[in-house]
Amino acid sequence: MKLRRVFNSLNIPSAYLPNFIHLYFDIGWFGILSGSSISFLSVYAARLGASGLQLGLLSSMSAAVSLLLAIPAGRWLEKQNIARAVFGASVWYRLGYLLWVPLPWLFDQQAQVWALIAIAFLMAIPLTPLSVGFNALFAAAVPNEWRAHVAGIRNIVYAIAFILSSLGSGYLLERLPFPIGYQVVFGIGFFGAAMSSLHLYFIKPLPADSPPLHDHPAPAPVIESESTPRHWLAALRLDVWRSPFGRILLVFLGFHTAQYMALPLFTLYVVRILHLSDDQIGLGTALFYLTVLIGSTQLDRIVRRFGHHKVTGVSVAGLAAYAFFLALSKTPLHYYLTSLIGGLNFALLLGAYANYLLEEIPEHDRPAHLAWYNVVLNASILAGSLTGPLIGNVTGIAEALLLVALLRFLSGLAILKWG
Repeated sequence: MKLRRVFNSLNIPSAYLPNFIHLYFDIGWFGILSGSSISFLSVYAARLGASGLQLGLLSSMSAAVSLLLAIPAGRWLEKQNIARAVFGASVWYRLGYLLWVPLPWLFDQQAQVWALIAIAFLMAIPLTPLSVGFNALFAAAVPNEWRAHVAGIRNIVYAIAFILSSLGSGYLLERLPFPIGYQVVFGIGFFGAAMSSLHLYFIKPLPADSPPLHDHPAPAPVIESESTPRHWLAALRLDVWRSPFGRILLVFLGFHTAQYMALPLFTLYVVRILHLSDDQIGLGTALFYLTVLIGSTQLDRIVRRFGHHKVTGVSVAGLAAYAFFLALSKTPLHYYLTSLIGGLNFALLLGAYANYLLEEIPEHDRPAHLAWYNVVLNASILAGSLTGPLIGNVTGIAEALLLVALLRFLSGLAILKWG
């Protein structure tokens, strides 16, 4: 009741409050998952002896699966109750986090790395409808005029949960023997994942945006045959690419590729070049999300002044700073300062880009457009996660990070000009 009174003081209509509150709890528990299991998975794999290629596969395996399933998932979601579909997918996906816990009891170190890659492959199957469906559910559950506000609060809640979880995980990993510490951290992450799914269950589309009931679906349009080329082309929804949204998909293809090229390189740099401990890595990620928290408090004001499009383009260009300064880092202090700088920019990107996409998507056709965005995202993850380590092997990790910085900056300019 006290929480509800706090939200009432913000003049939020009472009809919106349940969705908003559960969206905040959902992201809070997800922050615990991210600060524990997700943050330290690649670090764990690196300490097991994973190669750059294996780290790239770990990052991209789910993308490879989602690339194939995104369009079918979008078609499937069009026929489902979006709230029930998102909740069900989240449960099946997040059960995979539990499978990380017993791996040290079952396999040697190299076998564990390949087992993690295999689990990522299996988790990607329900992740695809979850990724496509959540953005559609968010759009249906939060009115357009409140999306920047809700996104900003979600960023703040996420940052607080992430900071606490990351610091706590780093503390545990430094004081518990390897690999027991990681098993404890992965167990904490699974609990956060389960609680996040619980709150997703209570998020419902608002009446005005609710999809039609499917107990008595409208008759399907008459088609010549289930196997005609026209039917399959229609199912692919290639018309999305001929719309103005197609140009946005192209610039985001460049952005996400540059974004994900860096992720395996970050892990290799902090573990093998800077030789940071788990505690230091946890502190660095906590500092990053501390400035995400600070930046998120200004998100609503900045977006209302400049709009989601401009904030997205500028923040994408600003992502170059993290890769650039990390490549120049030589000590833990440099890493901490880089984390502080990167978090401020990431706060704006995290709150603006999804709302920018939703603004450009017709309300009556969200699943198809979001499915194609998911295809672009996962193609970028696959390409970036695999090419980043390969470039690093040829040029060196620091030089590869400098190239990533340049590509990120150019991607931001492309979004501003053509997005």
